[in-house]
Amino acid sequence: MSFIRVNAASDFSYQNLPYGVFSTSDNPRHRIGVAIGDQILDLGVISSLFIGPVMSKHHDVFDQPTLNAFMSLGYEAWSEARRTLQNLLSHNESTLRDNVSLRSRAFVSQSEATMHLPADVGDYTDFYSSKDHATNVGIMFRGKENALMPNWLRLPVGYHGRASSLVVSGTPIRRPCGQMRPDQTKPPIFGPSKQLDIELEMAFFVGGESQLGEPIPINKAHEHIFGMVLMNDWSARDIQAWEYVPLGPFLGKNFGTTISPWVVPMEALLPFAESNPLQDPQPLPYLQHEDAYSFNINLFVSLKGTVHIQTHTRNLQKFGVH
Repeated sequence: MSFIRVNAASDFSYQNLPYGVFSTSDNPRHRIGVAIGDQILDLGVISSLFIGPVMSKHHDVFDQPTLNAFMSLGYEAWSEARRTLQNLLSHNESTLRDNVSLRSRAFVSQSEATMHLPADVGDYTDFYSSKDHATNVGIMFRGKENALMPNWLRLPVGYHGRASSLVVSGTPIRRPCGQMRPDQTKPPIFGPSKQLDIELEMAFFVGGESQLGEPIPINKAHEHIFGMVLMNDWSARDIQAWEYVPLGPFLGKNFGTTISPWVVPMEALLPFAESNPLQDPQPLPYLQHEDAYSFNINLFVSLKGTVHIQTHTRNLQKFGVH
């Protein structure tokens, strides 16, 4: 339990403690914070309280405008920082709880904060990590008979996306224009997409040290996964269907990708890890991983649409409406 009161329905529990980047009207500087309840703990204000063997040497990472420097420290630093945060926020620990002056400077109401992209993203890779997703998209473009390509069962199928249009959730996305060929018997046409699609996905941030050309073994991969966010990879399906052969997505996929501002650390999810699904055929040895690292996370989408009704005035006048 934490000394910060947390509503039972809150997503930001003492066991979660996601990281994010925020600013306020009285301080527009981007700062790193941790969410708990309806509050944000400003880590730059309390950086001196991270006194563990790793983080005591790296207080400066919490004075940065993004999480990049912190994520680069690696697994041991992330674990140590989380233990420190849980200790400082515990109802049994007085360091932060009883220091009224420090608390007034360290905590910001979420309602007063503006959230930003949590990291500078130089690149991202889009994976078909779900068999259902890969099958559904395959049906959309190739029909049921050729929906799931044979390589999906044997290796991680993905492509490098572009990061320049990656934005934080809530940013307006403009409907793209491009070439489409709705009638296969006629030449393509140009115009705004009529099949704008959303994709509810999970994304993860990677960090820690790595060297160009040096592989990371599968049993060490978890040490490079910092945390997860919700993601919507917007898609113009009619543009994509015409342009993606043979090199893959281009304008139909590069106009916008939104992610949630809070990064849930993997250590918060590990207590809920489930056994890995049985893979048939068995993957090659370099992809075999025995430790449980699958998560059954219930996700849902709510759509708020707008209906445009156009009615001639004379029709309304028949009912006495002017």
